[in-house]
Amino acid sequence: MTTVLIVDDQPLQRLGFRMLLDAHPDTSVVGEAGHGAEAVRRTAELRPDVVLMDIRMPGVDGIEATRRIVASGSRSRVLVLTTFDLDEYAYGALRAGASGFLLKDALPDELLAGIRAVAAGDAVAAPALTRRLLDTFVQRTPEPDPDIPPSETRLAGLTGREREVLLAIAQGLTNSEIADRLVLSASTIKTHVSKVLAKIGARDRVQAVIIAYEAGVVGTDRPR
Repeated sequence: MTTVLIVDDQPLQRLGFRMLLDAHPDTSVVGEAGHGAEAVRRTAELRPDVVLMDIRMPGVDGIEATRRIVASGSRSRVLVLTTFDLDEYAYGALRAGASGFLLKDALPDELLAGIRAVAAGDAVAAPALTRRLLDTFVQRTPEPDPDIPPSETRLAGLTGREREVLLAIAQGLTNSEIADRLVLSASTIKTHVSKVLAKIGARDRVQAVIIAYEAGVVGTDRPR
């Protein structure tokens, strides 16, 4: 059973998500929040597996709410909802610690699969979708966050092999694809991925991609 907190300032939107999730036996809506400050409070109270987070809300928005939830050390993972018209908001949420993103017009099965993936600690967006969002920002230099160590510093402790694995993650490769590229077993790659995430302080693969881009590990001539 995956528990979910729904955060959206539109009551009808929350109702629609609740009806969808309650119709499936492996998901349970444990609460709702209409703005970011309430989302932070209810996450601390309810400790859901996944926080389904809208970005644009009055007062405390989804980006700041995500930052506060992650900073609190909560076990809850944040899945943000966005449109490509709001790429900068989505990017900000990912930098704040969100575990992934989906488009607001995602199909019901895609939303359910995304929630399950985030709960399991995986990235939710398909590799091509992740690359598409991050491609928008690869030519930009984001303002550094004073509360987050520089990405280059995070990568300092990686071995040569681990940097190869990080590069492959940033290029959107799955574990099996990385194993084929590096001619290693899937179990070995899984171990390498876990070590990479731990060393660079990434909560999941999506965060690893963000860090790799900001550190310049991935160039614009990478494979697609």
